[in-house]
Amino acid sequence: MDDAAHTTGPAPSPDAALTTDLLVVGAGPTGLMAGLVARRRGLSALIVDPKPGPTRESRAIVVQSRSMEILDQLGLVAPVLEGAQAAGRIRIRQGGPGVGADFAAAQQGDTPFPGARVFEQSRTERLLADALAAEGAPVRYRLGLVSFTADPSADEGVEALLEGPEDPIRVRARWLIGADGASSPVRHLLGLPFEGVTDEATFCVADLQRVRGIETGALTARFGRQRFALLFPLGEGGHARLIWLHGGAEPDQEEALAGAREDLVIRYERVDWFSAYRVHHRVASRFRQGPVFLAGDAAHVHSPVGGQGMNTGLQDAHHLVNLQADVASGLREPGQLERYEAERRPVALTLVRIVDRAFGVIARPGRGAAFVRRRARDLLAVLAPRLLATPVGRRLGGWLGQYRIHYHAVPEGEPLPRWARDRAVGRRLLPTDANREALRAMSWQLHVEGVEDAVRPQVPAAVEGPFCGAGSDRDAEARMLLVRPDGYVAAVWPLHAGAATTADVADALRAHGMRG
Repeated sequence: MDDAAHTTGPAPSPDAALTTDLLVVGAGPTGLMAGLVARRRGLSALIVDPKPGPTRESRAIVVQSRSMEILDQLGLVAPVLEGAQAAGRIRIRQGGPGVGADFAAAQQGDTPFPGARVFEQSRTERLLADALAAEGAPVRYRLGLVSFTADPSADEGVEALLEGPEDPIRVRARWLIGADGASSPVRHLLGLPFEGVTDEATFCVADLQRVRGIETGALTARFGRQRFALLFPLGEGGHARLIWLHGGAEPDQEEALAGAREDLVIRYERVDWFSAYRVHHRVASRFRQGPVFLAGDAAHVHSPVGGQGMNTGLQDAHHLVNLQADVASGLREPGQLERYEAERRPVALTLVRIVDRAFGVIARPGRGAAFVRRRARDLLAVLAPRLLATPVGRRLGGWLGQYRIHYHAVPEGEPLPRWARDRAVGRRLLPTDANREALRAMSWQLHVEGVEDAVRPQVPAAVEGPFCGAGSDRDAEARMLLVRPDGYVAAVWPLHAGAATTADVADALRAHGMRG
């Protein structure tokens, strides 16, 4: 589909104003996900971006397991499965055949999509943009945000001015989502600090053809005298993405690649794309100010080494818009919008802290770091395959796949109510064969374990179920789980004679701002 297919025709006159539930600024993967979830949940959405069309460069390339589950919920996972390069192993190599660590095996049974999929950002954007166009909400490219006004104490109500090649457009929206990247104009207009550091070293990335010694279904770690690099398979015939830290000064393409060839013994025939830039590790001080929200790189940026950035943004958007749709439908009180920042900002802080730490220890150029890496390489070559075969490896696989995120039911230090004491609360419901189809509905649901049937408690009519035999813990006692549209467990009630205690049900519904 060409770029023209993503426009909506002539813009209205400056005196007219478009009205929409959701104005999304930025049509990268995060913004496109926000628009698509909005449409699937019955919200109107306007997605704008000043760029001429979907990204053409590969940029982010890894789609993790949790993002695959979300794409499955949206009915879009098949094109990724068909077109992606699967990578479920990490090869630790420096001379000789190397040692492999199978992280996909550590994820088996916990996700329908173990391992990582290498699927370039340009293809992800095209997939989501085409889906939006098919649903009557095409992206308005070549249209950028100029300004907006919003009451920071209000739950909704934004007036924005957009500008493109034609007349300016005024927009009235319930909510605005800034998904406009690390330099986010929305964040700047809000005046929110972007707290963190900029790395002193220069990060380099190159897409190469006919790379020698790369295994098609595996990520490859290369250890040099001065540098560390990762190779991601992009396709057959040695097509691969190389990422590495060069040093303090920004090199040109040939200088950077010469260093990689010499130190990392990288052999290839052609360069398709190269970029060098400084890496930032930053998180916005707030993810929400009144009816304006930040998501994706506008809210948090970090090293791309772990393949987590695009996936975190996709999950930000999925989480946020499901929450907004609940409020828009009247199912939940507007005050529940605070849950977005309360739940997603800790995820970003943890990810930035972990990735920053790993980035500093593993990828830093120089002799001191190289010495540590050589020792780490030898240790990992022995321990990694064994570690991934243990329960610790299963947890590591869950963190890498981003499906092991835990949202806390109440602020830390506060006593847990009875409905929040089960360890499943705040965790994603395991998408088993029995419940996978139900979870695709993107609705509030009741799931039951340990009994063949259960009495439906007094919950809003919009809550579907109960569905039996599809819980998240294979060994659980008889219990009922209240599951959110994003697949996370909101509450668990023990069952007695097939029924939950009325007071416990009412307490959980109040805590989640649910209206009858």
